[in-house]
Amino acid sequence: MATVITEIPGPKGLPLLGSALDLRRDALGAFLRARREYGDVVRIHAGPPGLRTVVYCVFSAEGAQQVLASQAANFRKDNQFYEELRLSAGNSLVTSQDADYLRQRRLIQPLFTKRRVDGYASAIALEAAATVERWRESDSPEVDVVREMDRLALRTVSRILFGADVEAAVDVIHHNFPVVNAYVTQRGYSPLNPPRTWPTPANRRAEAATRAVYAVCDRIIAERRAKDEPTGDDLLSLLAVANSEEDGSLDAAEIRDQVVVFLVAGHETTATSMAFALHLLARHPEARARAHEEVDRLTDGREASATDLAQLPYLTMVLKEAMRLYPAAPVVGRRSVEEAEIDGHLIPAGADVLVFPWVTHRHPDLWDDPEHFDPHRFTPEREAARHRYAWFPFGGGPRACIGQHFSMLESVLALAALLRSYDLHAVDTEVPVSAGITLQATGPARVRLTPRGGVRAGS
Repeated sequence: MATVITEIPGPKGLPLLGSALDLRRDALGAFLRARREYGDVVRIHAGPPGLRTVVYCVFSAEGAQQVLASQAANFRKDNQFYEELRLSAGNSLVTSQDADYLRQRRLIQPLFTKRRVDGYASAIALEAAATVERWRESDSPEVDVVREMDRLALRTVSRILFGADVEAAVDVIHHNFPVVNAYVTQRGYSPLNPPRTWPTPANRRAEAATRAVYAVCDRIIAERRAKDEPTGDDLLSLLAVANSEEDGSLDAAEIRDQVVVFLVAGHETTATSMAFALHLLARHPEARARAHEEVDRLTDGREASATDLAQLPYLTMVLKEAMRLYPAAPVVGRRSVEEAEIDGHLIPAGADVLVFPWVTHRHPDLWDDPEHFDPHRFTPEREAARHRYAWFPFGGGPRACIGQHFSMLESVLALAALLRSYDLHAVDTEVPVSAGITLQATGPARVRLTPRGGVRAGS
């Protein structure tokens, strides 16, 4: 019988603050060091006595599978971070639990079938073409792909949600959600927060930003509901008519909460994946040349469609490798209900437990030379030989991301359109990042654009 470790190792940190300063300076780097020095399950404490936060970090693929899948019922979204996110972004598929979650998932799942998602390819192509045109008309040969992919992904998900009303939400989300993101992240990991009702500058800024996001969504929903019956294939129309005999339908508040999370999760995560895929290609000319060859051979001057996804295997491997190195959700949190054994370690009841795509995707037992960019890690044969949770950018288990196919479709088709028109060369060779609600680039990722084929620079 295997021995269960009850005394979980971890860094001592400073006498008064524990590991707080290391986590504040570079949390992702601190977690990588913790795995190297203490193993696959590590206990980290931070903050002064009396306000100390203790987290149990799980870095192995087996441990991630246990927390997210095989023992998922014992690890809930009851922690402080999800409570702050729930208060700021509503009770959606990302934050709801139990009967609420199951009902929402049953009502919304039919909107994300492969057939339905493949129907959004034209909207993806339209926004990718608009990005190419904007680059063509720019006076500068350089772009920051983090900013550009954020814009492209936000416009794409807005078009899919709202149809012709795309402009109504883009500017509001673009200007206000970063405020909400920073606010939730700060409060989600702080051992002591002032009540949200106190008129502090941070509370007031966040409340105003949240109100602005909610207001634009409420207005568009109200306008759509004022029609005799919703029309069109945009996601908002489909949400408005989603119903079943068992689950009823979504009311206005529930639709608004789903719309907010689709706008946010549906654009930030995909934008991150596309931005780093482009930047990595801009840094690696051999991989870029192969991606260009594949795109040119397939599209032959036309826009890619959903049926072409299977014909872009190398570009898909590039994207997956970018998502390995830069997972949009670098940290995933849960709270244990009862005591549990995870990867041979005993986790107490009521513990805050974190699993780490950022660390597991760099685990030397799972990946050779893990910091090296190598799309060939994702050939079908090598994928089949790896642990299921060696790579889990979309989470896993019963709470796995409902939008996985949409994210992959959008990313591959948009990348194909951009690479067909432009060659890219990196200006910034490294991009600093930090963990917020999603992975955040804290510096630019500039590339120099060189038009390809018949594309002209300038207007």
